This record gives sequence, structure tokens and C-alpha cells, in this order.
Amino acid sequence: MHVELVVPALFQAEAPAPALELLLARGRRTASAACSLEDWYGRAFSLPPPLPAGALTALAYEQNAAAPGWLRADPVHLRADHVRLLLIPSAGFEVGADEARELCAALNGHFSAQFSLQAFAPEIWGLQLREPLSLRTRAPIEIAGCSVDDELPEKGWHALLNEIQMALYQHPVNTAREARGAPVVNSVWPWGEGPLPAEGQMRRAAPWQSLSAEDPAARGLARLAGVRQRATVGGAAPWLERAPEDGRHLVVLAALRSGRIGMLTAHVPDAGVSFETVRGDLRRFWRRPRSLASYREAAT
Repeated sequence: MHVELVVPALFQAEAPAPALELLLARGRRTASAACSLEDWYGRAFSLPPPLPAGALTALAYEQNAAAPGWLRADPVHLRADHVRLLLIPSAGFEVGADEARELCAALNGHFSAQFSLQAFAPEIWGLQLREPLSLRTRAPIEIAGCSVDDELPEKGWHALLNEIQMALYQHPVNTAREARGAPVVNSVWPWGEGPLPAEGQMRRAAPWQSLSAEDPAARGLARLAGVRQRATVGGAAPWLERAPEDGRHLVVLAALRSGRIGMLTAHVPDAGVSFETVRGDLRRFWRRPRSLASYREAAT
């Protein structure tokens, strides 16, 4: 069995990860062009950029993903920093399920003529435009802490985003969040436009027998490509109990010592590096594990 692990921002982690550090130290390293997670998905499934994350997310949540106009519009917090506005993605703060529903309902009430908005999950929102608007932006996690001015979409979006921010201003949900010291949801970030790729193209391109991921864009790709999806909950042992003995699987797992996995490849897209480890590599005791942060430091 060959397991491939995709871990964005792995080298930014501060907490120790002994098993993963051992695998990286004793495997073979290969370099490639650094890219975002979405671009890595595109390369892996032979799709041209940009990845249609909105339509793929709708597909993952069993919506009418083939309908035109889907994109992601995830909740964000814009924070003033001197003369700049910094973007904080929802991955950096908690949004409750009820809060997400109320905010989406308020925006749908204001902008029903322009779009419909749906909270697939508290931090994952999908937007379907009534009329097309050109869009080319990066995912919010890719621009966390960056100036919004440097990342804004095309001018056709500027007025709409301003109106959305005004509608969110002093919404009861945000008033309550501010009262308890939580970051307010004062904007959304549009990204991931584009139609679904042709299903036939996907079935030819998919190299894996199964995929395990929480990311809805990855789950949408698996569904479109006819790749079996496996649950990510429960840890490595339950996954291995249900996994086949052979084949190639895209999954978050580190369990070479079990003997069930013959090869593990760890991809770190933003660092442009991959590590391939087979069971025999674990005997290379002279290769001492080092911290994940040390890989980041070595690249600077």
C-alpha cells in the first residue's frame, strides 16, 4: 500500500511530531515548484488553474454543483493595522453554526437579487452569483495576515464587498461577538470560481483508489473522479483496519511501523518539497530526526 500525505504549512508547526519527524529524516527528499494547496490539487488531478473550489465544495455537500456561478465566500475578519486592512481567515477564529446561519440569512435578505449564500459549515460558505462577475483571488488561508489592498478581486467586486461589509456592521451576531471580545465577521472573501471539469477527464486523471480529507474541495474532486472516500476520524488504526492491502491512497496518516503501509509520500505544497519513505528506510538510524521548524529555517 502506498499512502500519500498532503500537509500544507507543515513547517510552520511549532508542536513536536515525533513520528512525522522520523519519516522525513529517513526518507528521500525531492523538490518541486512551491504552490498553494489548491494548485497542488490541480496538478494532482491534471486540472488547469484556477481550481473551481466553489463548485467542488457544492458537489461535496451534494448541492447542484453543475449550476453556474458557484464560488466560495468564506467568512473573514478584517483588522485595521495602521494604514492597512489585514485579512484573518475563519480558520483563525471560531464561528458558531447558529452565527453562520444568521449572518448568511441577513446577507441573503439584502442581496437576493445578486447572489444566494449558504453556510455549508460554520467556516465554509458557498455563494452562487445571479450574474457572472470576473474573479481571480487566492484562498483566504493563503493570504492570512496580508493587506487586503494587495489581494482585492476585480473592480466589479469592490462595491459589492463594501455593501456586504456595511450589512454585517452592527449585526446582532457581531454585536454579541464584540461584547465577548471575539473577532467580528465583518466581511466575506470570494475565491474559487469556475465550472466543474468534465467527469470523463477526472476519471482518467485520478491516480488514487481512495481519498481521506476534511477539505470539501478535495472531497468534491474525489467524488467527481470516482475515487472512494474514507473517513478521516478515529486515527490511523481504524483507517488501517478498513483499508485494502494494496493500491495508492491519498490520506492523512503516519503508520509505516504497522507493516501495512509499504510506502508513504509526504507532500508540503507551500515549501515545494516531498519526502518518500519505505519501510526499509526506518532502519537508517544514522539519520537523526529534527524539528519541523528546522526545515523552514533551512529554506530561508
